[in-house]
Amino acid sequence: MIDSHCHLDAPEFADDVDQVVQAARAAGVTGIVVPAVQMSDVAKLQALAHRHPLLGYALGVHPMFVDQITPEQWPIQLQQLRTAIEGSLDDPQFIGIGEIGLDGLVAGADVSWQQHVFEDQLKLARDFELPVIMHVRKAVDQVLARLRRFGVKQGIAHAFNGSEQQAQACIDQGLVLGFGGAMTFTRALQIRRLAQALPMDSIVLETDSPDISPAWLAPARNSPDQVIRIAGVLAELRGLSVEEVGARTTDNVTRVLPRLRLN
Repeated sequence: MIDSHCHLDAPEFADDVDQVVQAARAAGVTGIVVPAVQMSDVAKLQALAHRHPLLGYALGVHPMFVDQITPEQWPIQLQQLRTAIEGSLDDPQFIGIGEIGLDGLVAGADVSWQQHVFEDQLKLARDFELPVIMHVRKAVDQVLARLRRFGVKQGIAHAFNGSEQQAQACIDQGLVLGFGGAMTFTRALQIRRLAQALPMDSIVLETDSPDISPAWLAPARNSPDQVIRIAGVLAELRGLSVEEVGARTTDNVTRVLPRLRLN
């Protein structure tokens, strides 16, 4: 079982991250994808991944951190990101570009600046032929338009919560869709309908730890070992065994993130 999206470098894990990884492994997790959120955390993220072979990491700037970067600072950070990618290409735990994308719910966000930073990072994904891990909250159509423009055709639409038509457009673009804690709430009708209806080869599982805790944990901190129980919810929705859900979603992750190793 793979947790395809987890922020183990977040401050919430500062005191016990090693134990959290060990608990995930003990629960049956064979891979954890940890995308970066800002350039200042890259060295910390890489050190964490190298301490735990279970982890694969991605490099990028999250849209919710974009407003912390000025137009004068961005060319420097973009070059730092390019250099970090180039320096990681021989690292077997480096898996792609992320977490990048757009967020339509950030109050007071400069949308055009978010778009500019996203587009620059898509150019890197195109140039290095790497998959992308994307934040698409209330911005699926805008993200897809840019993927098409820059010819990026492989990756994950994390925490998907769009329409069935948007889901199909993502699939047509070569993406798989991430489902996690939100799917475990019975009131999340649209997400659960999608989880039931979409082709199994388009679905991956995630926790987004420490956020989006499943129903049995909320509002407590989420953790990657919970992906096993989340798989159980998907299995129930689909009428499949947990083992089949685990095998098929694992295949989906490794297809779109071919550099990811399982441990």
